[in-house]
Amino acid sequence: MQQANLGIIGLGTVGGGVFDALRLNGGLLSSRIGVRVHVVKVAVKSSKKNRAVKIPRSLLTESWREVVNDSDIHVIAELVGGTTVAREIILSALKLGKPVVTANKALLSAHGEELFAAAKKYGANLYYEASVCGGIPIIKSLREGFVGNRINALYGIVNGTCNYILTRMKLEGADFGAVLADAQRLGYAETPPDLDIDGHDAAHKIGILASLAHGFWVNPKKIYVEGIRHISALDIKFAGELGYTIKLLGIVKKIESACRVQVSVYPTLIPNAHVLASVNDAFNAVFVRGDVVGDSLFYGRGAGKDATASAVLSDLADAALDLKFASKHRLPPFVPHECSGAVVPIEDVVSQYFVRLDVVDKPGTLAKIAAIFGQSKIGISSVIQPEGHEGEGVPLIFMLHYATNGAVIGALEKIGKLPVIKSKPVMLRVENFE
Repeated sequence: MQQANLGIIGLGTVGGGVFDALRLNGGLLSSRIGVRVHVVKVAVKSSKKNRAVKIPRSLLTESWREVVNDSDIHVIAELVGGTTVAREIILSALKLGKPVVTANKALLSAHGEELFAAAKKYGANLYYEASVCGGIPIIKSLREGFVGNRINALYGIVNGTCNYILTRMKLEGADFGAVLADAQRLGYAETPPDLDIDGHDAAHKIGILASLAHGFWVNPKKIYVEGIRHISALDIKFAGELGYTIKLLGIVKKIESACRVQVSVYPTLIPNAHVLASVNDAFNAVFVRGDVVGDSLFYGRGAGKDATASAVLSDLADAALDLKFASKHRLPPFVPHECSGAVVPIEDVVSQYFVRLDVVDKPGTLAKIAAIFGQSKIGISSVIQPEGHEGEGVPLIFMLHYATNGAVIGALEKIGKLPVIKSKPVMLRVENFE
């Protein structure tokens, strides 16, 4: 049996998971692909640190360069994270013609175009299934399974922390702050939690999927990103009464026949009847609509040691097979095929909307608000003023027809200045998957 020698750089949660998974199922992997994946060296920050993973000291080194430059090592697994040293590691390995496996979504989002160009230049390959949605094989599906499809729409619940928080808010009627604090205590949210709850982690992932789906590399600065800090228990409650569930949704949607694409991350009202509304807790899901295949759903654990390690093992198998059959160019990491593609500014994106206002309960209030929506050519599909609310301000809920984001934001700026408005208007977009 042939052997592919592996060098692992990074032995944290993911790196340790990969080492343990290879020890558990390395024999199974070898029997299926006909190549033994053998760990030769593992680079760590400190070889003296006590670790949960049991690894022979003889395998450890504190120099990643020693791993990359070892001529006996055929494949490099970059599992250190970050966008500085990791970038240097991958570029150094690719220059030597060595295939690289990575789980680094932030690096790919920021420098993917450069890394893929280097892979092409030096005749190496870059595998990155583990960078998006952990154990869900969404990247391989977009690259291979849907290779004969135009992807008209892709919707992803791709951040487990936000999904866990929103699920508990819905089930318990709790406020955001209380659930976040509990999520941090239980290890579902980092401290500080900004990367997750402000939508940036989801944006890294959705940008990679958008690039694969539409064949041009999406600049992360062009992605509209909105997190979940402003979601209240009231919003969850009223959305539920209207038949919706709020999820942080990554959206990649073709706007028209030309390659203009919406690429956004924001909290979204999803109909309770839609399958994505039932994706709860820390699970991830990606809903893909192809022009030939129709609708497909991918569901599973999107993060964690084991789910990510499973995806890394899948890439290691591909790398080993490519080396076995000398097929370095069998499947390039990224193929640009729509060079004229462009991301549509959020102001031009058309959607439906949920708007919650805190208003003075007196005659004429609704008329003043409706007049501004009318002047902005925004249709109102329904208005709800829930009973049982007392005090100076009472909630007023609007469901709005399709309109551009720019028009709705402009109208709400005017409405927010009315004397009858007691606090900043809350606006959430609605997705009916039409």
